[in-house]
Amino acid sequence: MVVISDTLKKLKITAVDRTEDSLEGCLDCLLQALAQNNTETSEKIQASGILQLFASLLTPQSSCKAKVANIIAEVAKNEFMRIPCVDAGLISPLVQLLNSKDQEVLLQTGRALGNICYDSHEGRSAVDQAGGAQIVIDHLRSLCSLTDPANEKLLTVFCGMLMNYSNENDSLQAQLINMGVIPTLVKLLGIHCQNAALTEMCLVAFGNLAELESSKEQFASTNIAEELVKLFKKQIEHDKREMIFEVLAPLAENDAIKLQLVEAGLVECLLEIVQQKVDSDKEDDITELKTGSDLMVLLLLGDESMQKLFEGGKGSVFQRVLSWIPSNNHQLQLAGALAIANFARNDGNCIHMVDNGIVEKLMDLLDRHVEDGNVTVQHAALSALRNLAIPVINKAKMLSAGVTEAVLKFLKSEMPPVQFKLLGTLRMLIDAQAEAAEQLGKNVKLVERLVEWCEAKDHAGVMGESNRLLSALIRHSKSKDVIKTIVQSGGIKHLVTMATSEHVIMQNEALVALALIAALELGTAEKDLESAKLVQILHRLLTDERSAPEIKYNSMVLICALMGSESLHKEVQDLAFLDVVSKLRSHENKSVAQQASLTEQRLTVES
Repeated sequence: MVVISDTLKKLKITAVDRTEDSLEGCLDCLLQALAQNNTETSEKIQASGILQLFASLLTPQSSCKAKVANIIAEVAKNEFMRIPCVDAGLISPLVQLLNSKDQEVLLQTGRALGNICYDSHEGRSAVDQAGGAQIVIDHLRSLCSLTDPANEKLLTVFCGMLMNYSNENDSLQAQLINMGVIPTLVKLLGIHCQNAALTEMCLVAFGNLAELESSKEQFASTNIAEELVKLFKKQIEHDKREMIFEVLAPLAENDAIKLQLVEAGLVECLLEIVQQKVDSDKEDDITELKTGSDLMVLLLLGDESMQKLFEGGKGSVFQRVLSWIPSNNHQLQLAGALAIANFARNDGNCIHMVDNGIVEKLMDLLDRHVEDGNVTVQHAALSALRNLAIPVINKAKMLSAGVTEAVLKFLKSEMPPVQFKLLGTLRMLIDAQAEAAEQLGKNVKLVERLVEWCEAKDHAGVMGESNRLLSALIRHSKSKDVIKTIVQSGGIKHLVTMATSEHVIMQNEALVALALIAALELGTAEKDLESAKLVQILHRLLTDERSAPEIKYNSMVLICALMGSESLHKEVQDLAFLDVVSKLRSHENKSVAQQASLTEQRLTVES
């Protein structure tokens, strides 16, 4: 390495004197030293202060500008050299060289800027200020259709430079998107799909840009879906497919692109992967099966793409997905159940699926996962059943198929996501089904578990659903026995608390259930209503300006119903409800005003 010190000294002199031949010799010597030991040579270059001189050798007139840019590209492979390159003022002259017509100069300059930007905030800022990105995008546009090897190499370097420039930086990615980089890259991919290095660069760039919401609309206006599916069909290697998957997943979050991907034939590719990999235990195949089936489920989240694949329940895709449910592969069972849950997003589809035996398939699947089951599969199958139970016409069919019994097997689950879906499914099933609501409401085990879950402070979803189911059991059964079971299990206080929920719909459900309790079993529930401070809560709801009209209305109905209890009646008198109610007679909502008059009469008579 003694030679390198001499070279650097000599370079200092010749750089000032501009003796071309010896200058070339010195630069060749440096490149050789960098090739042998990049880190050590870079340290010496930094220590020698020679970087500052490089700026003067990067002028358009300089005959050795390509070599100097190459040296900068080499030293900037080291993290510790990137800021010194910026501080030495090299960015502006390098960006100027991007206007050169010489291919070698462009190649080395692109490399130098790309390496300086790699993981370096300072490098990126300097390139941004010098306006480097726009020039590179213009080059990509004008060179896009030339397919000779030298040009493809240059395009690859330029793509790499833009990637290093914007990687994980939202504002710079947004800048590139505004400069129109997306249509250009999509065009590149289409023309150069035979070139592995360039294709890979485009894919990584897409992967980065696709994470940004603002990119999705631009992508949707190109033929990216078609190009990616075409590329995907050609790939045999796992790693290459994985790269394409990484671009497809964020893009497929956009509904317009979902439809384009379906139309471009992605679903057929995914089904083929599933078929090929389902019995393999190789790690790559298991990964690909998961990625492929997950993506399939994602495509079904779009209304149009989902309906296109459902094809009135006759679609081959829908039939194939159905066959995943009885499979022995957990990943496929999961994807199959999630897909059914996604297909079950409108009444027509739900009715068709229930009439064609989907419920039995899902119940069989749940049965296989009762003991030490797979939680994600349980959750997915319950989600599907919950969605299927939404249309009124399906409820009775699902009840007689034994869905409640199948679902109740999971009462002992300790997993909040499973508890949440279980509650939602039961609540959907008993909606306006008096007999089923009564049967469930007299099930002491269920009611006790609901009361327990009403206290699940850590899981707001489970807590809310438990309260709603308790209320639903009363509202739909209107049964004295159900009310007695709920009183005995300690459920009253939760219904009273629910009346103070921040969600109007839940407040309302609670008030209606409480009014039924007061009308049917006031004696049984009296003590619990008292200790839960129901009367004080009703007073608060009626005096609160923010209470919705229906809340005020139902609170007054409940007040009237409580008059049959001596102790509660006394509480109503003590709190001067008459004043509050008479004010509500002039309420802008007619129903509230009418109910206020009736309540006032009732309170006057009773006092």
